[in-house]
Amino acid sequence: MTDPPGVPAVPGVLTAVDVTATAESIAAVQESSGAVPWFPGGHTDPWDHVESAMALTAAGLHDEAAAAYDWCRRTQRADGSWPAKIVGGRVEDPTTDTNFCAYVAVGVWHHLTCTGDEEFARGMWPVVRAAVDLVLDAQAERGEVAWARGGEGAWAGEALLSGCASIHQSLRCALALADHVERPQPDWEVALGRLGHALRAHPEAFADKSRYSMDWYYPVLGGAVRGQAGLDRIHRRWHEFVVDGLGARCVDDRPWVTGAETCELVLSLDALGEAARARELLAAMQHLRDPDGSYWTGHVFADGKRWPEERTTWTGAAVILAADALSRTTPASAIFRGDGLPLGLAPVGAGCGCDTYVTGVPG
Repeated sequence: MTDPPGVPAVPGVLTAVDVTATAESIAAVQESSGAVPWFPGGHTDPWDHVESAMALTAAGLHDEAAAAYDWCRRTQRADGSWPAKIVGGRVEDPTTDTNFCAYVAVGVWHHLTCTGDEEFARGMWPVVRAAVDLVLDAQAERGEVAWARGGEGAWAGEALLSGCASIHQSLRCALALADHVERPQPDWEVALGRLGHALRAHPEAFADKSRYSMDWYYPVLGGAVRGQAGLDRIHRRWHEFVVDGLGARCVDDRPWVTGAETCELVLSLDALGEAARARELLAAMQHLRDPDGSYWTGHVFADGKRWPEERTTWTGAAVILAADALSRTTPASAIFRGDGLPLGLAPVGAGCGCDTYVTGVPG
């Protein structure tokens, strides 16, 4: 079968036909509303929904991706948020998760970069602006962002490292979009700088979730830590999380590798210039691929069983985005490398206890 043009492919790992099959497996789960749940009949959350939309865009399924973003526009609540969990159009968990809400900015910037659709960008700008303003309402003076707000309306005191690192990426994309639509947001630039500084210099600001691999690589993936500091961070815990020939663990004390975490680590390595190691990891996790192109969530290597017994849209989406990053296929393939994205600003001595700020320089 001839490879479709313009679709990511990684020689020796995935063909463009393979990637198309994975994208079609995601589209097959998409509901008529545009929502992309985890699997047929499963729940939709805003973050994984956007990740799936990005994969659809990267694989050339632009109409399906546009429908997913239209779902974001139509279901956004008046305060700029989305519920954490929706099943069949019904809210099952109304919690506002700041990382979930911020991620729409990454998706919109990705879609615009891929398609050049100016009407889309201007139509989605109010959605992104409202979401980011909401998220920054949860930012502490030191820079970290509270992870959630429940029904009582108060922000949780706890900030999560992986979530805040992802918000860092979202703010960079939101600022790029703001500049593109000629709506500069200087307050966002300061907020980004404060958050980046907190991620680099204030580990005490975040709840201890160090057993999870996401807390290991997400400061790199989200763009706050790069260069030698990023390489050192990945090196320190490589053997705790990476299982040769299988992929990356989700947690350091369980014999369980997961496809999405592995592919996010691929993206992190690519952002550090470690393309060869990234390609090896992408190849290693292909044991999770189903013949229809979808991907199983994880594999318990102690007993050789897939667990949980589900093929998730967001796992397939992470595979597609990793393949695009490594192959440099679409115009948006550099989004996690951060090429051209703003770094943010931070005023000296702003509320964190440091004598000076390291501004705008990940590392």
